[in-house]
Amino acid sequence: MSDADTAESAAREPRRQVIPLAAAWVAAIALAVLAGTQLLRPAGTDLGGLAFGQGTTSAGARGVFAFSGQLSKSTYGVYVVDVDAMTVWVYEYQPQKGCLRLAAARSWRYDRYLENYNLCDMPPEAVEQIVEEQRQYKLQPPPPAEP
Repeated sequence: MSDADTAESAAREPRRQVIPLAAAWVAAIALAVLAGTQLLRPAGTDLGGLAFGQGTTSAGARGVFAFSGQLSKSTYGVYVVDVDAMTVWVYEYQPQKGCLRLAAARSWRYDRYLENYNLCDMPPEAVEQIVEEQRQYKLQPPPPAEP
């Protein structure tokens, strides 16, 4: 075999990367330490699945949440929900002015008590009145059965 043939065959074969022995030992020792800390952890320190910032006493979602979304085919905005105050706001982004415009706001304090109703232009006060009428109707004793 000539020197040209040897150089050509070496160019065709991929070069093997050899990990230094010290790096392999460092990786093996690090993995062993991690496994040991998981196995030898004191009782009562189970962090099973909880993130460090995640609380464990929450009974439900509380506070204010904001979500971006599409309001129409060409309009985008932000939905803001205040769970504690039972209110939702919708802000429309106006790119030509570079600002947000309040597009809608609504309290659902009484809406959640409606059982079967669908109307677009109803203020919360009207919903409150319907809910009160609905409650009064349910509180009335049933009419006596006719013989």
